[in-house]
Amino acid sequence: MTATPTAPTPAQDADQPLQRASDLDPRLLVDEAGLAGYVTAFRRRLAGGELGSLPVVIGLLVIALVFYTQQPAFLSAENLSNLVLQMIAVGTISLGIVMVLLLGEVDLSVGSISGVTAALFATQVVNHGRSQVLGFVLALLLGTAIGGFQGFFFTRFGVPSFVVTLAGLLGWQGLQLKVLGTTGSVNVTDGFVHSLTGAFYPPTTGWLLAVIAVLLYAGVQLVEVRARSGAGLRPRPVIEVVTRCIVLAIVLGIGVAVLNRYRGVPFALVLFLVLVVLFDLLIRRTRYGRHVLAVGGNAEAARRAGISVAGIRLSVFMIAGLMAALGGILNTSYLQSVDQSSGGSNTLLYAIAAAVIGGTSLFGGRGSIIGSVLGAMIVGVFITGLSLAGVDDYWQKFAAGTLVIVAVALDQWLRRASQ
Repeated sequence: MTATPTAPTPAQDADQPLQRASDLDPRLLVDEAGLAGYVTAFRRRLAGGELGSLPVVIGLLVIALVFYTQQPAFLSAENLSNLVLQMIAVGTISLGIVMVLLLGEVDLSVGSISGVTAALFATQVVNHGRSQVLGFVLALLLGTAIGGFQGFFFTRFGVPSFVVTLAGLLGWQGLQLKVLGTTGSVNVTDGFVHSLTGAFYPPTTGWLLAVIAVLLYAGVQLVEVRARSGAGLRPRPVIEVVTRCIVLAIVLGIGVAVLNRYRGVPFALVLFLVLVVLFDLLIRRTRYGRHVLAVGGNAEAARRAGISVAGIRLSVFMIAGLMAALGGILNTSYLQSVDQSSGGSNTLLYAIAAAVIGGTSLFGGRGSIIGSVLGAMIVGVFITGLSLAGVDDYWQKFAAGTLVIVAVALDQWLRRASQ
């Protein structure tokens, strides 16, 4: 279970006694009382509302089990492979949404950005004969520029992000219609972009990638243990490191085994997981990530600490635009076409739902990249399960909206419990 990063807390009052290290970090109790101490610390985190991704994982398992009992084909290799490919576009967009939500802001334009950038790519490649690589780069640049444009109005003129991105939602949809022209639809059936979701690794390569992933994760954990020991801090307990590696190996092993029964591990899945790792490291391991969390937790305190609040906000909106563009290209690759409905309301709803269900707070300063992936899985499993059950589209949207409300209500409850 990945710990959810939080914004730095204000310095402790000098008149108050200093807390013990074990009070600041429950994991440190493990070395004092062994496994029993670790279990006690875990219970304390649960009692304090620090549930991390546990509710999301449990919810995912319960939803999958319910749909499996209703429709056994739900857990077939073919359906799960298609589910993964459907989830990747929304999951990619949700990575940018998480960054914006960490600031305590919102971006309602990501669906429209994904649509207009995909339209630009398709028309440049198909109608104007440009290379797919060039079209791909132009689409990413356009998404980044749109994010920067909206971020500029937010940071420079103080226009609320809700208003700026709501205007963007409408404006970029209009631009998308203009770019597509009278045909309203462009097919992209081959080439570089199609291979993003159309390429699959052979079974042996899939297993090799899983082994490499586990070894890399174990190496990172060992480096962290040595770093904490070198800094005079108690390292993560060995039993926890071993358990994490075993759980990861089991999850990857099951995933590869299932996907190999159909067409193999998709290249798009590997690309998405690499992005997830990079974003997770960006938030939890870099100064930039700490600044994002600080701005989202308390912008005035961050400004007084010397952080460029405007610069952080502008860059985050640019990242959100970039990821929306990439998500639009991935969706184009999967559907092999772009039309007037690309990047429609479902895209925005599902991307925000994935971030919120994954534990990212709407009030800023707290969120998880890994949680957003689990949230995207819940949304994908839920919608796919309803589709297999023959539920109408409007009920699917209603159900997705209900998931968002429940996730926000849970976030509010956790905030009150931790105070």
